[in-house]
Amino acid sequence: MIILIIYVAIFVVAFVAVRMGLRRLMERHDFTSLKTVTFGDESAVRPDRWASVISVLTIFLLWGAFTGSQWVPFHAPGPFVGDTSFTYTMEAPDGARDDAEVLVRVFRVGEEVEPPEVAPGDGFARNDALEVGAWRSKLLLMDKNDGITRKDGARIVAIDGQPAGPGDRIEVANGTVAITAKGSLNFSPDGGLQMEPIWLPPPEAVVARVGEIASQGYQNFTLWQHLYWSLFRVVVGFFFGALVGIPLGFAMGLSDWFRGWFDPIVEFMRPVPPLALIPLVIIWAGIGEVGKIILLFLAALWIMTIAARAGVSGVAISKVHAAYSLGASKWQLLRYVIMPNSLPEIFTGARVAMGVCWGTVVAAELVAAEKGAGMMIMVASRFQLTDIVLMGIILIGVIGYGIDILMRRAEKWLVPWKGRI
Repeated sequence: MIILIIYVAIFVVAFVAVRMGLRRLMERHDFTSLKTVTFGDESAVRPDRWASVISVLTIFLLWGAFTGSQWVPFHAPGPFVGDTSFTYTMEAPDGARDDAEVLVRVFRVGEEVEPPEVAPGDGFARNDALEVGAWRSKLLLMDKNDGITRKDGARIVAIDGQPAGPGDRIEVANGTVAITAKGSLNFSPDGGLQMEPIWLPPPEAVVARVGEIASQGYQNFTLWQHLYWSLFRVVVGFFFGALVGIPLGFAMGLSDWFRGWFDPIVEFMRPVPPLALIPLVIIWAGIGEVGKIILLFLAALWIMTIAARAGVSGVAISKVHAAYSLGASKWQLLRYVIMPNSLPEIFTGARVAMGVCWGTVVAAELVAAEKGAGMMIMVASRFQLTDIVLMGIILIGVIGYGIDILMRRAEKWLVPWKGRI
């Protein structure tokens, strides 16, 4: 929630600064600057490059600040590391009470630490010591040290002078002490606002993993082989999905018989997630490459079908009448009117389908894959190697974004009339 609030605040500040400050300084006063945004005119709305740069930079800075990255000059408050202490009050069966101090040494996980030494004291509640890792917690078993144990009827009645009993949590200096149902003490040091590396590693750890896996490989394959096989499966699955889906969509858009025959099938399968099809794919096609490609084929098929159908159905009837009035045949109408006017919808569907395929590749590589970015992510997650998981996610996102840019370029080159007719 704190990260979201900071992100929204940065968005608002950046918007005001760019729109009210930088934009006015760089504002042009010519005929192009007089163009206004109209509905349906895509050429009037273009991505603000300053917004894109600030957006990416903001995400990176927040990532680094909340993970303690050395690449970021400022950080959110981190976990407590060092020595602290708290006092518990033990009550004997006869009502006598005694205090004992617990010295706690909090260290970063993975570092060597010297156990703290403490004098036991004179009462039946003896002073004790704990070593606990940052973001961790540790149980203190007083019975191993105290003169009167819980079996004798002794119990904890206060922490740092605050009355407490089983189930209570007491805030102490640099941490929290919880009393378990059986009366033991569990100390948790303050975690701060930074994320533990096992949940979210800093950027430099992820970059280091990229270099390590690129040179040494992971699960018997190099990083480039993993990415190649994921890209190969996605491209092949998308290709066959488009190869079948586009003609099917054209047929549904042009023929009421095809529309009536296939519409129930398409609308039934469209909302079914590819993950639900994995068991059937394994039963029907096995666990080889064919099964993975079939899963990606099905992920793209229905999207491409609906996009092509929408493209055909969206052709203005006035254009059809104009073509017929000029003596065009049905083939010429399809070739010169329907296909060019439906291409923008098809390209939009292709971009969506490619994104879905990239999102499905992780599920597809669950089917006994030996290589692939999805397989790499799933295997790493089993061992809580979050840096590898994050690396795989970022690489999949970067490649997917690169493919989307290429498809935009292809659309701009092949469909230059989009938004103009």
